[in-house]
Amino acid sequence: MSALDDLAIKAGDDDVVGSVPARLVAAPASAEEAAALIAASSGLNVVIRGGGTKIQQGPPPRDLDLIIDTRRLTGVVEHAAGDLITVVRAGTPMAELHALPGQQLALDAPPAATAGGTVAANASGPRRLRYGTARDLLIGITVVRPDGKITHAGGKVVKNVAGYDLGKLYTGSFGTLGLITECVFRLHPAPAAIAFVRANAPSIHAARVLAAQVAPSAVEVHAAPGTDPEIAVLLEGTATGVRERAAVVARLLGSSGAGSSGAGSSGAGGSGVDVSDEPPPWWGVTPPGDVTVKLTGLLSQVPAMVATAVGAGATVTGSAGAGVLYAGFSTDGIEPHGRVELMRAAAIRAGGHAVIQSAPEGVRDTLDMWGPVPGLALMRRVKDQFDPEHRFAPGRFVGGI
Repeated sequence: MSALDDLAIKAGDDDVVGSVPARLVAAPASAEEAAALIAASSGLNVVIRGGGTKIQQGPPPRDLDLIIDTRRLTGVVEHAAGDLITVVRAGTPMAELHALPGQQLALDAPPAATAGGTVAANASGPRRLRYGTARDLLIGITVVRPDGKITHAGGKVVKNVAGYDLGKLYTGSFGTLGLITECVFRLHPAPAAIAFVRANAPSIHAARVLAAQVAPSAVEVHAAPGTDPEIAVLLEGTATGVRERAAVVARLLGSSGAGSSGAGSSGAGGSGVDVSDEPPPWWGVTPPGDVTVKLTGLLSQVPAMVATAVGAGATVTGSAGAGVLYAGFSTDGIEPHGRVELMRAAAIRAGGHAVIQSAPEGVRDTLDMWGPVPGLALMRRVKDQFDPEHRFAPGRFVGGI
């Protein structure tokens, strides 16, 4: 009896990816079980599922025989506090990694997301400005290739340069190159104090904060049709340092009166400026809407991208410090393609991209979810090498990969 017979069960009503139902679901408990399962499933089309937070992103698969669920590949294998690293299995919820004692994995991924899924999507949140994305914090990886072979890359030290950096190749690959089973992450000390400085101001004012050398961990914007745009700045560090830098940021954002109170308050805010240890409700949250779009571009072009998205009827949140924005809008019976193309054109003019993260059934099939991507020919060759049968997430990635 094969590992497929041992592990796979009939798919249920909820085992659907982009409106395409699976036939089977399997949840291996180790890299070795996963390798045996993948080797035994030759000829079957496979989608990998972690916490399910991004399972509907991208076009539907061309066909779906098997969902490999990572819910049993969980647990922190090692937390070497002295070396500032942790080794975790791919199905470990990010909530567990947000609670490491005295240290932090500085990825603001949803608590329900998994470590492997966060890497596969190259996910991050507001603090990408200071700490980078999953691509920057991953220093080692174990994967099962589509041929069933287990491969290790990287290691447990930050400066590991031996061999090819397969970790970066698998980061952002959306499950098209195989199954991630284990990740090694670089950690950072948890800050002694934090402060959020908020003000109503155009997104162009974020440039003042970035030029002021106050070392923000995040500079986020929020804008919606018919409302004043808002900027929120996250500062981390020692209590004294955070207090002093918060006072500088409050002055930069145009205040002259007394600041608001709250833990971490600088006492140097003023009218229209709030300083506290609590983030605004929109912080790190993708705006609601039937259609949501991720926009990237040069920092200097963030105000133009925000203006275009708001002008198209979308609510926008995201990083004015890293040039990554999220826009969401309701279709309300209005054809969404024109609004998407307006935002995509603005992102391309800004030197970036526009990727549709979610859309209703029926609309999803008519939209170019990924848009034009440079290097597509190279990506196709990589896919051909790692997955010659094109059975992992078939058609889910850019260019129908």
